[in-house]
Amino acid sequence: MRSATITRKTAETEISVTLDLDGSGQYDNQTGVGFFDHMLDQLARHALIDMTVRTKGDLHIDAHHTVEDTGIALGQALAQALGDKRGIKRYGECALPMDDAQVRCALDLSGRPFLIWNITLPTQKIGTFDSELVREFFQAFSTHGGITLHLDQIHGFNSHHIAEATFKAVARALRDALETDPRKADAVPSTKGVL
Repeated sequence: MRSATITRKTAETEISVTLDLDGSGQYDNQTGVGFFDHMLDQLARHALIDMTVRTKGDLHIDAHHTVEDTGIALGQALAQALGDKRGIKRYGECALPMDDAQVRCALDLSGRPFLIWNITLPTQKIGTFDSELVREFFQAFSTHGGITLHLDQIHGFNSHHIAEATFKAVARALRDALETDPRKADAVPSTKGVL
């Protein structure tokens, strides 16, 4: 079973994350931040990961800690669920269109976190959500998940569409990378023998 549950408690947030990498995209995400919940739902649905997130954060300040710390916990859960990464395809990519927006994602479940972020959200807010938190989420997720994550915006002028295309592109690329390679299901996908 490629699954994990992570709990994380700080003075700013209290988080529980459960992931099943071999799910069907079922989700139940409650962070207190509506737009962020919607993005997490997209991540689960399009990656075919079953995901339950419960985050209680210091929303009386703003959503920064809630979003960033949820990214940390999700990354930790992903890394734990992957174990030694035996049999996975490891790499994934997707060029995802959403109306005016197109976002390209290429990722490697390498264990070596790195984020390339060529995404421009033209408005400071998406509803009441601070646009800059999209990057904060993916920085935390890639760092704690051990993901080399490249994100490039090809087109887009609507911040909601660009943000959603980003989450969906990552989800679809992640779905491919997590798949079992039928030709090497018993091997770690690295000449080093470990990831």
